Amino acid sequence: MKLKKSSLEELRRTKMALETLEDIFAFEDLSGTFTITDVVVGLLLSFILLSAIGWLYKRTHRGTSYTQSYVHTLIMMGLVVDIIMLIVGSNIARAFSLVGALSIIRFRNAVKETRDVGFIFFAMAIGMATGTRFYLLAIIATAIIGTLIFIMYEFDWYSRPAISQILKIQLDKEVDFEKLFGKVFVKYTSSADLIGIDSVRSDTGTELVYSVILKKKANKHEFIEAIKKLNGNQKVFLITGYNTTDL
Repeated sequence: MKLKKSSLEELRRTKMALETLEDIFAFEDLSGTFTITDVVVGLLLSFILLSAIGWLYKRTHRGTSYTQSYVHTLIMMGLVVDIIMLIVGSNIARAFSLVGALSIIRFRNAVKETRDVGFIFFAMAIGMATGTRFYLLAIIATAIIGTLIFIMYEFDWYSRPAISQILKIQLDKEVDFEKLFGKVFVKYTSSADLIGIDSVRSDTGTELVYSVILKKKANKHEFIEAIKKLNGNQKVFLITGYNTTDL
């Protein structure tokens, strides 16, 4: 009888010790809120849709500021947002915790084109949709928004004709330029307005900046050569498309 009591006492102590260890090392696996299928399907679908967005950005990009790393970042960002949405789920406290953690991130590279901001939000929205398992919404949104962007690009909506050009002329400081180029402007341009004067070459020269509108049949090479004959064959810059290109 004594042996039985001692055995029961040892079992009770052992059970208490095990329960104490479980309390110390206890953890809750929250992976049950989503399945492996949800993770795989969400990431694969997100990658496919974001790749289509990246192709659309490359296809419709204009200007000189295109970078491959930006497109890669769009895809990576959308995939990360997908994972974040899976983590957050419907837990508000977890959502605020992630917002606080992500708020410490700072981006030092300035967005060179306002259009790039739109693609950032586009990629984030698709990542959010796939992360919250709105798969059909993500597919339809990508198709419709992508098509509309492509239509605006192909038909060149809301564009303005780049008729004005910037003309920069350098000449010696002592030269009187008030009426020097008058006849050349009358021959080759329909409008020529002086918009800036600057000193160059350690204050030994002058640079004139004009906004000009060339006549339809005017030859740009002949126009520049005519100006060079008057400014002593010094530098002449004719900048075209400055108001439609983001640098």
